[in-house]
Amino acid sequence: MGRPTRAELYSRLDVQIAELWQRMGGLPSPLEASDIWRGIWFEEAHHSTAIEGNTLVLKQVEVLLEQGRAIGNKELREYMEVRGYADASEWVYRQALSPDRPHPDTTLTVTEIREVHRAAMTPVWDVAPHPEATDREGPGSFREHEIHPFPGGMEPVSWVLVASELTTWADEVNALEARSIDFPERLAELHCRFEQIHPFIDGNGRTGRLLLNLILVRLGYPPVIVYKRQRSDYLRALRRADSGDPGLLGELLARSILDNLYRFIVPAVAGPARLVPLAALADDDLHAGALRVAAKRGRLQASQGADGQWRSTRNWVDEYRASRYRRGT
Repeated sequence: MGRPTRAELYSRLDVQIAELWQRMGGLPSPLEASDIWRGIWFEEAHHSTAIEGNTLVLKQVEVLLEQGRAIGNKELREYMEVRGYADASEWVYRQALSPDRPHPDTTLTVTEIREVHRAAMTPVWDVAPHPEATDREGPGSFREHEIHPFPGGMEPVSWVLVASELTTWADEVNALEARSIDFPERLAELHCRFEQIHPFIDGNGRTGRLLLNLILVRLGYPPVIVYKRQRSDYLRALRRADSGDPGLLGELLARSILDNLYRFIVPAVAGPARLVPLAALADDDLHAGALRVAAKRGRLQASQGADGQWRSTRNWVDEYRASRYRRGT
């Protein structure tokens, strides 16, 4: 089976999210599955800041966030960028899944947008504030500067329109239909529009990705991690969306949601006898392609659904692994 088309990818995402809710009751809370969220937390803080030029490696990020120690000889600003992003990310996941949030029928408020930016940018701002910022343009406050068009052509709105444009943007987020088949492309349009508004003098890329995940988790989807190796693809997709074609960005977001569903969520909350997609059962020893081949040959007990996707259980994969070793293959 080759790489799915965009339509097939969107359909698969829709089916998998419905299955997550029907079989597992939705995303686990941080209290129920702290290891899941910790793994996402580390990787998101590392890769999202790396896209903006941060040079800490994942191990340095893990030590910084777990132990509060800065290892290596990087500039203090880089450690504070990761610290701030992690603080904001932790707030996003806790707030998104909280049953006691003040506006339970609203996906996102402008106050929350400003809070995400404040949390993400305060630590780095304390050691390296933006050189052109006024006293009114600090973390959590809208810019009062015009921003020149970016190299790719994107032109941020005038600063005098930021507050009204962001209010309209939040209204569009709150009207988003979570279970529509074109959800990934609508999400891509909204993500691109936030970057076009560019409401803050600095930190808009990080804030935009944090808000993207706040929206996703509140709507019952796993968060997105844009890996640093995907930086050029991500920026190219943003430029395409800026020109009116959100398809490429929608596809990138859909693949990331599915990847995180299979990698973090399903393996941790599905029991050993539950049928799950093969991608959720893969590891370094048995990758998804090898499991698919074994399923097609009848060596791995599995079933193929109407969506064309193979599913098996952890128990059946363990049995196949043991028989494989007995055969010496």
